[in-house]
Amino acid sequence: MSKPVCVVWMNEAKAYEQALTRTGLLDRFEVHSVNADQPIPDDLAARADILVGQRPGSYLKRMPRLRWIQAITAGVDPWLASRDLSTEVTLCCARGTHRISMPENILGALFHLTKPYMPIALDQRESRWTKRQSVPLAGKTLGILGLGAIGQELARKAAALEMRVIGTKRSPAPVAHVEKVYSPEHTDEMLGASDFVLLLLPSTSETENFINADRLRAMKPTAWLLNFARGALIVDADLIAAVQTKKIAGAVLDVFRQEPLPATHPFWKTEGILVLPHLGGGHPERSKDVAAMFADNARRFLAGEPLNAVVDRARGY
Repeated sequence: MSKPVCVVWMNEAKAYEQALTRTGLLDRFEVHSVNADQPIPDDLAARADILVGQRPGSYLKRMPRLRWIQAITAGVDPWLASRDLSTEVTLCCARGTHRISMPENILGALFHLTKPYMPIALDQRESRWTKRQSVPLAGKTLGILGLGAIGQELARKAAALEMRVIGTKRSPAPVAHVEKVYSPEHTDEMLGASDFVLLLLPSTSETENFINADRLRAMKPTAWLLNFARGALIVDADLIAAVQTKKIAGAVLDVFRQEPLPATHPFWKTEGILVLPHLGGGHPERSKDVAAMFADNARRFLAGEPLNAVVDRARGY
């Protein structure tokens, strides 16, 4: 019986081969590594059963045997928007590989907003002693829009800091370390009760432009908005207006509609908005984590078992 042909179309291909080796599966596949800046050869594309890659393209039309795509990102908007992606192909994302790094970076943003280390560092440049105070996170309310794996891990860590955590979930069942779970229909109530509002929603037709002028008005004027999800969730102009007119205290943004964020975008110059360079879930070991997920799915693929992190195309994530 011929081996399934797997194309790893990315520059960190060695991590995926090593993951298959560690699980004793490398010799069960015919693996071909192609750098992401090179096209997939026609003869290889025609034989491929499996693709590991970071972006879709017209090359998908040259892959009639393709059965499974392992995307290397948690968000798969470009894949779902591709007209060349067959409905017969199982699409898996890298959901869960941000579970540790993303909550830590979000906590870093919360500490940045409440602890004066940045102005202190600037004072040191001038050898200037300025007495400052930090604001405790304990007792503050963190509202999480989207209580998935990342939101739940963050809730655990935030609760350890004595923060009150509330949030929304499509199916509002109880969640550990979350005091109250709201349905999406009660989002405005959650917004009004939060000192920090965190966006962790997927990007779908339902969530595009989710944070608009009306929802910003539902927030406290002392509250901060943090977006570590998708840039399309926010109406940019509405957020800028809300910050400039003090409808909310400000925002920390890690994701944008266009990345890198154009130098001419007003986010850069709006006082009260902090622009992060998509710091999010990236970390030095992430390629290994995604590769380990791929290797586990490769075992499932061979055994005819359901794959992990399969994308629900109807929901968009």
